[in-house]
Amino acid sequence: MPSETLWEIAKAEVEKRGSNGSEGDGVEIGEKSVFFIGSKNGGKTTIILRCLDRDEPAKPTLALEYTYGRRAKGHNTPKDIAHFWELGGGTSLLDLISIPITSDTLRTFSIVLVLDLSKPNDLWPTMENLLKATKSHVDKVIMKLGKTNSKAASELRQKMWSNMPKDHPDFDSEKRKVICKTLRFVAHYYGASLMFTSKSEALLLKIRGVINQLAFGIDKSKSICVDQNKPLFITAGLDSLCQIGSPPVSDNDIGKLHAHSPMELWKKVYEKLFPPKSINTLKDIKDPARDPQYAESEVDEMRIQKDQELEQYKRSSSKSWKQIDLDS
Repeated sequence: MPSETLWEIAKAEVEKRGSNGSEGDGVEIGEKSVFFIGSKNGGKTTIILRCLDRDEPAKPTLALEYTYGRRAKGHNTPKDIAHFWELGGGTSLLDLISIPITSDTLRTFSIVLVLDLSKPNDLWPTMENLLKATKSHVDKVIMKLGKTNSKAASELRQKMWSNMPKDHPDFDSEKRKVICKTLRFVAHYYGASLMFTSKSEALLLKIRGVINQLAFGIDKSKSICVDQNKPLFITAGLDSLCQIGSPPVSDNDIGKLHAHSPMELWKKVYEKLFPPKSINTLKDIKDPARDPQYAESEVDEMRIQKDQELEQYKRSSSKSWKQIDLDS
């Protein structure tokens, strides 16, 4: 009698698991994805390691990195799986956003935006570029999904964004007020939660709780702190435009600002106090091979040598073609 093939064994195992699941308590293995984007060296890796209880030093993120975590719902129950993605390079690798966000993952996908508030002048451009690129790709995915499942696409449009944590350094009262109110507005605009965190153990525990809610569906905290002199902690849905108030600028100045939308108005108010750096300073390194973060002396020396050889070859080839043209 011939032995079973690998395919038959695998098929039987899947059917067995399905049968056991239907006879048990109906608990299914859940899978969610959490995508960390944000400022360079903003603490994304540290947050992920803390959430996964990994006691190891954070290393620089190379382009796009992936890891996962598992958590059991209870004793003798299947473990839920959380997929953690992290985009490195700040805003220089926006094309990689399309890799983790697909029509298959979008329904259980969360975005975590981590901003470095120790660099307030870079905050708005970083936030704007990352959110625009992410939203643009998500819109494309939903549009493609709508061609085959219009109902699912419609539902996704209504709940497209998730919690976006941000960091919180010390500023004088007026600057802190502008930063806090601006981020509260942006978070409320996108239907997101807003949390300030740092290396403080207490704050890391809070952020860990929020990430666990995104990754494993654990009940989220109902606590709230809107005091700008303390780290903000506002769960999505607990803030309001009435509580946030108008942009922190005088009536005379606000009349001079020409904006076509509330978001643009808040942007102008923010950049009035924290003007973005020059275009040259903010220009992203498009070629990761030239990014100092990924420097390798031996490889870089060989790269320079090869580049010089290539330029020399181009010049010699150009001369040869010119000589041919003259001869003809």
